[in-house]
Amino acid sequence: MTRKNLPQRRANETFDFVHPPGTATRYSATLGFYPDGSIGEIFIDGAKVGSDAEINTSDAAVVLSIALQHGAHLDELRHAISRNSHGAPLGPIGTLLDALAAGEGTA
Repeated sequence: MTRKNLPQRRANETFDFVHPPGTATRYSATLGFYPDGSIGEIFIDGAKVGSDAEINTSDAAVVLSIALQHGAHLDELRHAISRNSHGAPLGPIGTLLDALAAGEGTA
């Protein structure tokens, strides 16, 4: 599928989430939207700058953004993320995708 570029000016929304749930580890996600309201880009901040966790979440957000721009669906991405035996996501990307599936961070 061809990549669908976002317009130069676009709606965005920033919200916070924690991973793992119940801890004080906070992340901030910024979503960029297409004119139709669908998500086309994701940025994540929160881990200590320069740490492996920060690099991994930032890189994962880039990969998610490119996947979305090529037509991947959030639900497909969500189900591909590593989870524990109870179905909870193992990383912050999975927690973010679960929050988006629950309707958080949608303009």
